[in-house]
Amino acid sequence: MKLKPVAIFRHAETEGPGYFALFLNQHAIPWQMIHIDQGDAVPTDANSFSGLVFMGGPMSVNDDLPWIPSVLSLIRDAHAKDIPLLGHCLGGQLISKALGGVVSSNPVKEIGWGGVAVTDSDIARQWFGDIRQFDAFHWHGETFSLPQGAVHLLSSQYCRNQVYALGKHLALQCHVEMTGQMIREWCEVGADEIEAARNSPAVQTAESMQMQADDKLPQLHHVAEHLYRHWLHGIVPGTS
Repeated sequence: MKLKPVAIFRHAETEGPGYFALFLNQHAIPWQMIHIDQGDAVPTDANSFSGLVFMGGPMSVNDDLPWIPSVLSLIRDAHAKDIPLLGHCLGGQLISKALGGVVSSNPVKEIGWGGVAVTDSDIARQWFGDIRQFDAFHWHGETFSLPQGAVHLLSSQYCRNQVYALGKHLALQCHVEMTGQMIREWCEVGADEIEAARNSPAVQTAESMQMQADDKLPQLHHVAEHLYRHWLHGIVPGTS
């Protein structure tokens, strides 16, 4: 049976799938990019896909943008049909809001590399294996609450709700999909944001972020492999 494609939603030109696309290609999983930033229409039926993946973006899920209600509706449709959802940063916030959570300001802005700790639970071990802590990449000023039934998986010093699972669905506040090129591009387009938030204890300089990338990206990709592989277990083959 031919697997339906995984739909990947891009909300900003520089916030593509990064390492996730490489992972899908390595596992011969078909995928289709939906460019929200270029005006692509939001699908109305989640059954067209084997899974839905939402990337990051500089906007807030609470903004009055024309595509957000359609995306929230699609997420609820996928959840009702048990089609796996995966969200990165803004994507995780979209999943949270669609499923009854609240997205609000985080106490501080997090930008750059920062340590995170895995929750001590059986479900966390299913997703993270024997990984107990690592340095994630962060770029956010808001945070999500957990929808009803969700299980907390990861926290940082400055943001408690970094990752949660809800059955086969996974929502991340942090970024595990980063590549060196993405970090460089974000530092360029986000230079003003970095400068404006330089007094936050959780914000690093562009130079610091990029200098740490070579050392930290291999471990981050190792974490991403664990999460993405477990997420793939929830995909059921279907006919095209």
